Amino acid sequence: CFLTLTLLRKGIPGKQWIGKYRRPRQITWQMTRNTLKHLEREAENEYWISRPYMTPEQEYCHAAERRAQNWLKIKEAKFANFPEHKHITDHLSHLKITKTWSS
Repeated sequence: CFLTLTLLRKGIPGKQWIGKYRRPRQITWQMTRNTLKHLEREAENEYWISRPYMTPEQEYCHAAERRAQNWLKIKEAKFANFPEHKHITDHLSHLKITKTWSS
């Protein structure tokens, strides 16, 4: 039934470039060339990724000091524009101008 419908049907239903029964695109030589370039680039990336620069022993904690320095810089920058500490005496100093304990 489906074979006869496809054989007897004159065109592609709906939009010809989208959908379930769309028209397949022609593969040009540029598309083939771009795909080959992409695959070669991917193979080269896999080659370089498979050969690590450092061994796992060298890599372990190799950047700990630099990361600690960066964290200190970030912390100092955060506290640079932080207001100074205010003590309770600064807030309540205006209350004890004339008051004395002994009367």
